[in-house]
Amino acid sequence: MGSRVPGARGRAGSSATRRVLAQRPSLPLIAAACLSLLAACASPHLQAPATESGTPHLTPRDAVMDDGYRLPLRRWGDPDRALGVALALHGFNDYGHAFAGLGDYLGEQGLLVYAVDQRGFGATSQRGRWAGEERLVEDLLSVVRLLRARHPELPLTLIGESMGGAVLLAAANRLGDVPHDVRGMVLIAPAVWDRESMPRLQRLLLSAATHTVPGLELTGRGLDIRPTDNDPFWRAYSRDPLVIKSTRVDALWGIANLMDSATRAVPEPGVPILLLYGEQDRVIPKRAFCRWLGQLPEDPSALRVVIYRRGWHMLTRDRQGAWVLGDIATWMHDRTAPLPSGEEAQIDGPRVRNLCG
Repeated sequence: MGSRVPGARGRAGSSATRRVLAQRPSLPLIAAACLSLLAACASPHLQAPATESGTPHLTPRDAVMDDGYRLPLRRWGDPDRALGVALALHGFNDYGHAFAGLGDYLGEQGLLVYAVDQRGFGATSQRGRWAGEERLVEDLLSVVRLLRARHPELPLTLIGESMGGAVLLAAANRLGDVPHDVRGMVLIAPAVWDRESMPRLQRLLLSAATHTVPGLELTGRGLDIRPTDNDPFWRAYSRDPLVIKSTRVDALWGIANLMDSATRAVPEPGVPILLLYGEQDRVIPKRAFCRWLGQLPEDPSALRVVIYRRGWHMLTRDRQGAWVLGDIATWMHDRTAPLPSGEEAQIDGPRVRNLCG
């Protein structure tokens, strides 16, 4: 959801889920929703499967999957001088350009960063149609293999923002299938708002809408949820034609399924994780984040948590984003080094207790 993505005149993605579907409807609307469930005749419409087959490979502009589907590819940094490589996955309704600032910064720090437009987003085909969480995970694993083959000598870090973080978590127990283990994950405001953390009425309405009007598009127009405090960035972002501005109901259903999978997943033991979250996040509710945080294995050597007092959802693009960039770069170079923001928190410490209290 990683960014869940509102448009110039409204919000899409999980912000639409949170506010449009969470609004208190009238009793007749509740009754209608219940009847719709009983009489449902429609189904979520996933992307039509690609018809080609072949070996996944990289081109200068794309990562080509086994079914011929092309994921637009971006790169920052100098391959000849790189000390490490990262693969970054964007948030819901966003696309690979989300990491331009982070990629430039890490490139200056001697790191090589790749980002793809995930299936159904950005400049991919069937844009706006949900591809299925399993297909997103398979794409991730394929791109990881391709990057390991291209840069076998460089340590690999995975970076996921919002929905991208949920994809990383959903794939966590399968990363051992990839040759040369991943050296760590950076989770930026991961989308861990599963159905167990949603109000019951919201779940009911989402299910009813998915099975009656799956193609209905929601813009979230007029809702007062912002993912960042960076107004100049937000204005430019809202005009970006590759950012999805209106979201199909069945895509909201799909991201909910992905978040369910992400919250149930357990990261591989010993894989270092840098977990970042903002106290001002309006997209991933604190209650959902704290519930998921309480389920993580207690492994201080593998998990470092940073809670930014002035951080919103789009942490690397917020007004205080420079601190986030510095923390990520420092951690990628040295997993044990002090983080420059000074906002690191212990899971059982006062910062987390205050956030989750």
